[in-house]
Amino acid sequence: MARDPDTIQREIEQARDALATTLDELGTRANPKRFVESGKASVRAKLDEPKVRYPLIAVAALLAFALLRKLFR
Repeated sequence: MARDPDTIQREIEQARDALATTLDELGTRANPKRFVESGKASVRAKLDEPKVRYPLIAVAALLAFALLRKLFR
């Protein structure tokens, strides 16, 4: 059964619009700035946890103490 050319044209336009929308969404998802911001947020969230924050502070204090001790010896 032959289809009407106008129907075919509408289907092509709908498919083209759907493809354009999909490509725009993929472009947004693959944006490098988005990955960087997501990474920053993840690191900040991890550093805000007390299990991580306090040991890091202790290590930094020990390193500072060792550096000062070495400088003044």
